[in-house]
Amino acid sequence: MADTQTATVAQDQGGMKKTLSLWNFFTIGFGAIIGTGWVLQVGDWMVVGGGPVPAMIAFLLGAIFLVPIGAVFGELTAAIPISGGIVEYVDRTFGRVASYITGWFLALGNGILCPWEAIAISTLLSDMFGTIPGMEWLRAVELYEILGAKVYLFPTIISLGFALYVIFLNFRGASSAAKLQAFLTKALLCGMLLAMGISIFTGSPANALHDGNVFSQVSGAGGGVAATGAGEIFGGIMSVLLLTPFFYAGFDTIPQQAEEAAEGLNWNKFGKIITLALLASGGFYIVCIYSFGSIVGWQDFVQKPVPALACLKEINFIFYIIMLSIATLGPMGPMNSFYGATSRIMLAMGRKGQLPESFAEVDAKSGAPKLACTVLAVITVIGPFMGKNMLIPLTKVSALAFIFACTMVSLSCLKMRFTEPDLPRPYKVPGGKLGIVLAIAAGLIIIALIVFPITAESLDVTGWAIVLGWLAVGLILMFASKAVNKSKAS
Repeated sequence: MADTQTATVAQDQGGMKKTLSLWNFFTIGFGAIIGTGWVLQVGDWMVVGGGPVPAMIAFLLGAIFLVPIGAVFGELTAAIPISGGIVEYVDRTFGRVASYITGWFLALGNGILCPWEAIAISTLLSDMFGTIPGMEWLRAVELYEILGAKVYLFPTIISLGFALYVIFLNFRGASSAAKLQAFLTKALLCGMLLAMGISIFTGSPANALHDGNVFSQVSGAGGGVAATGAGEIFGGIMSVLLLTPFFYAGFDTIPQQAEEAAEGLNWNKFGKIITLALLASGGFYIVCIYSFGSIVGWQDFVQKPVPALACLKEINFIFYIIMLSIATLGPMGPMNSFYGATSRIMLAMGRKGQLPESFAEVDAKSGAPKLACTVLAVITVIGPFMGKNMLIPLTKVSALAFIFACTMVSLSCLKMRFTEPDLPRPYKVPGGKLGIVLAIAAGLIIIALIVFPITAESLDVTGWAIVLGWLAVGLILMFASKAVNKSKAS
């Protein structure tokens, strides 16, 4: 009965367009997870872990840890298919305050990735395309410098154009955005196949080792500050494992748009799509780490700036241009997915009265939440102007915010098994309550790795300042919205 009431509320709030297929949901999640991090930071993963093998093991463990959480999302979304469902799940089980904090942190973890991806595009244009003979004009006009990172005019304009295109598609509705995501997913797969092919024909498995060892410390790689903080392989695996939530963040974009599922969608299969997107992404990352780590000796590989591209430039210039083009388009995938997902989180919070009720309004023609899309548009277009070093501290913060929300959803799923046992569940977590407990345990372990100073990659003072500041702003907005709603009621 509760799910029927929820669906009725959703319809009353604006009638979102029901156009998304199972393939659309898979590409939304897969594209959000993969993005372009595998090109920009595969060398850092090897350095932090002490080699390709520890990095591969860490990403495998990261996927395994998150699979139960993905199954939890599948169960709840299939049972309660509404936009921004995370807010609803936690509200039904732990109340308004817990629901608001969860939604607010997820908005931080997801929303900040929209400008982050815009920065990635401008960085690739200036640092990589700008060094190609004949394309020096990209770096001809320097605007200013932020935190030691130079901001150039033409890369900023081009990146802004990419961002505006994503914004335009999201204002048109989920169907238009999903078409872009399908194209980008195919492009990312082509990039992986290219790296695999080069590795097979020019590389060697021995290159993934150093003097026959699977673990070896590195410092100052690529002229940067990346270094192996651990002294042995287990510590290296743990250090990379801590980073994996950031690079797996995105599977939650699938349930955020569940209300726009096409009529007649098989909700049992939908529950499995989230797990499939996670496993496919894990396989993608592992193949890429091995491929790039075996093309040349991995310690030589990581000495180059953006090594995944630099090594291809030395092997074959045409391959380099192809991979660089794919890498430059790649950030549009997560930008597109997180834009849609975060706007739906804000929509759900507006429906709950946790944000001003204007956030609950959707466009009659496109079905897009108007105010939420507008707020995200402002945040996104700021990205190209911020410089590549501006959002670096937010990487760990985003991972913490994402995993916190996932853990709260897992706790809600377990509690609803007791409080709402008769809720129709087209898909259930494999293993029942034990599977849900495993999801909770996985979330708590990853949170502990991020929060406590267990590794060199744990949350630092800057990260804590961002987390606590965001929480303070969120609580102020929550109580302000509550006061406005009370005054209207009276």
